[in-house]
Amino acid sequence: MDPTLPPLPAYRLEPLPPLVPGIPDKYLSMLILVALYWLVSLFFHIIDELDLFPQYRLHTPEEVLKRNHVSRWEVLKDVILQQVIQTVFGIILGTLDPDPMFGKEEYDIAVWAQRLRLAQHALPSALAFIGLDAFGLSKKLAATHPILSGVLAGGQYNAFQQTASGTVPAFMGWELIAAKGIYHLLIPALQFISAIIIVDTWQYFWHRAMHMNKWLYTQFHSRHHRLYVPYAYGALYNHPVEGFILDTLGAGIAFLVTGMTCRQGMVFFGCSTVKTVDDHCGYALPFDPLQHLTSNNAGYHDIHHQSWGIKTNFSQPFFTFWDGFLGTKYKGDTSLRYERDRKAMERRTAMEQQTSSASIDTPVKSELTVVESIEKVPQFSAPVQEDSAPEERVLRRSPRKKTPAVTQTSGSFTAPIKELRSRMNTSLHGKASGVLGVESSH
Repeated sequence: MDPTLPPLPAYRLEPLPPLVPGIPDKYLSMLILVALYWLVSLFFHIIDELDLFPQYRLHTPEEVLKRNHVSRWEVLKDVILQQVIQTVFGIILGTLDPDPMFGKEEYDIAVWAQRLRLAQHALPSALAFIGLDAFGLSKKLAATHPILSGVLAGGQYNAFQQTASGTVPAFMGWELIAAKGIYHLLIPALQFISAIIIVDTWQYFWHRAMHMNKWLYTQFHSRHHRLYVPYAYGALYNHPVEGFILDTLGAGIAFLVTGMTCRQGMVFFGCSTVKTVDDHCGYALPFDPLQHLTSNNAGYHDIHHQSWGIKTNFSQPFFTFWDGFLGTKYKGDTSLRYERDRKAMERRTAMEQQTSSASIDTPVKSELTVVESIEKVPQFSAPVQEDSAPEERVLRRSPRKKTPAVTQTSGSFTAPIKELRSRMNTSLHGKASGVLGVESSH
């Protein structure tokens, strides 16, 4: 060990108590993810059902009901299935992670303080490379700026501490403060950012492949796109295979690669879950902070769910840098397209209402017409003779006169007409067959 470095403190590891007594952190993490998903989804569902902010809707309620090709019940079942898969995977992942321990924090902070001291040792040589005399500057500043003087001198301070082995160098206060900042803030922040980059990269290329490869799209990803008009709790509506690959496996890889602790994973997975739900909420709420932190928000992802934007805006759930780098970001004004879709839905709704009202009135009229028609048709109780000219004329006129009334009836009343024809044919068989021949010759 370098005698010019302050020594590292001793430590003793102990099991870390769980955040909630009786529930290990790895299981608590799974519960938090499910709870966050449904709490945020419930928030947007209440807004949707009560129509609290119609001015911020991306789509009208009619579009939500009629443009989607899957029922809410089917969406609910698939989301629950995916959450079960996520939970099982999370538990397996938790078994691979060692049990959390504590007691080594001060030691790790001292390690970073030592690294800062070693960096100072290299400072005089680095300054000499650009022509500066670090030791000369240190002597000039020794009286007025002793700490800066010690830094320039390569970490040489008049600070010592007494230990069992004698007097040894001690850490300066600023070194310990900086080391704590690195340990408690900088390292977790770098882990979090790295995990975001990993998840965004993983999901972008898998998501893009799901669209560019016909087999992957038809077999897996097309299920998610049954939601042309997304809503909050449909965020995880996926084929189970796709859900595992894109969401569950991608987040698990980011967690393992970055070396996060279980509690760091809670924060990261929780943020990812909330962001995914928010991206599918169907609202552009001005007071929603997640809509403004990045450009990848509900409006951005909604474009991808439209038929005219389905081959763009693949990035999710955090940033859009891959869309920008690879030219898959949607370009152009979307307001006109959304307005066209709304007007088309209004026309469709109006046509359906007209058809509905017409279908209610038509059966009543048809039934009355058929009843009157049947009552006016003469009943042939006796066989008709070939030489009975008056009856022959009546028979010729009756079908022609009544045919228009019968043809106006709807399909639901064809049974009485068939019965009428059957009775007429029965009366005209045998000796009356010549009548049919006369009738057909006109």
